[in-house]
Formats: sequence, C-alpha cells, structure tokens
Amino acid sequence: MPTDARCLVETDESSPTVRLTGVLDRSEVEAVRDALLARLWRHPGVLLVDLSGVRIPDPVARDALDEVCRAVDDWPAARLLLDPHGPPPDAPPEPLDAELPPVAEAAREARVLVTGGCARWGLPELTEPACIAVTEMVNNVVAHAVTPMTLRLAPRGGALHLAVRDHSTGRPTYSGPAPVDSVGGRGLLLIDTVARRWGSTALPDGKVVWCVLYAEDEAAYSN
Repeated sequence: MPTDARCLVETDESSPTVRLTGVLDRSEVEAVRDALLARLWRHPGVLLVDLSGVRIPDPVARDALDEVCRAVDDWPAARLLLDPHGPPPDAPPEPLDAELPPVAEAAREARVLVTGGCARWGLPELTEPACIAVTEMVNNVVAHAVTPMTLRLAPRGGALHLAVRDHSTGRPTYSGPAPVDSVGGRGLLLIDTVARRWGSTALPDGKVVWCVLYAEDEAAYSN
C-alpha cells in the first residue's frame, strides 16, 4: 500500500516544531529519523515533534521515534519531545560551538573552548577530564574521518555534555583496554575512562560522537 509521510520543519526558532503528516510505516522511518537528527543538530535546544497529523499503524515505526529521542538524550543542549501539547520543558543552556578543521592544532583550540566552558558553568573539576576526552574525540576525526568537524558542549545539572560532529560515516569502534605495550589506539579507551557514558549517533552524512562527564564522579575519585 503506498504511503505518504512528510516531515515539515516550521521555522519558529523560539519553539521549533517538526510536523509529521501522512502515514508513517517502517519503510519511512529512516528518512524521518535522519530529518529529526539533522534538524536537532543544526538547531540545538528543544525540538517538538507534532504527531497530530500522522497515522502510525506499525508499532515498529512508533518505537523507532522513541529510539530517536533516546539517541539524542546525551547530546549537548538537545531535547526531542513527541508531545508538543504537554508541559513546556525548560530550555537547555546555550551551548558553546566551534568549527574545527581536521588538523593537529584543532585539539588545542578544542581544549581552550572546554576550559572556558567549565569555568563559565562552574564545573572546574571537569576541566582536566573533559580536555582529555575532547582531545581524543578531535584527534579521532583528524586521524580517521579527515573532515571538518563541529565541537559542541553544554552543561546539564552537574554534568558536562560534549559532542563532535564529523562528516564521515565510519563508526568508532571500541574493543576494550589496549595492551600495555601498544602504541596509540587509546582514544576511545581514554574517553571510556573519564566519561560516565559515551556513544555515537549516525547521521545521513556523518556522525555525532558524544560523551557525558559528571562532577560528582570527579569528587568521588578525588576522595
């Protein structure tokens, strides 16, 4: 049976809304997912998804929308809501962004931004671990993706959310701790060590690699 699912983006920057219309089945899920993720990365903040004009007869398709919400949960300054008529959410803090080229000097610029962000948001204890994480995230792009990248960071509660978006579809792989006599290959190991959570979200033309660091973890480690 032919279906008609369209993703329309309304350009109200104070309360951005994506309205889905037509019939959404599993054949349309990937296109809708890609549109939502790309829209939220381009415009961080709260993204409301209006489902009032769409019919979703397939539970798999509905579950896929919930999965998109979970995929962006740990992005900096990102909230994806499927009920635009519910209580209005608190707006996340404005993130700090930097466009970086795939060169060795990019890691230093990333550390400067992270250091300033930790000072601005009252998270000085996260400066060192966040600089370790962002150095490895940026160096991974320089070594493997070799594309321009966007660094984004924002606080949430007592945590710092970091993300690097590149334009390579290659996924990062983590195979556990590296042998003690190995040279290199420790980027994801270091991120896994300093962050409570980390992961990667595929986009139509690349990916977002993100991690979350908590001030309370650093306090517990210091004690």
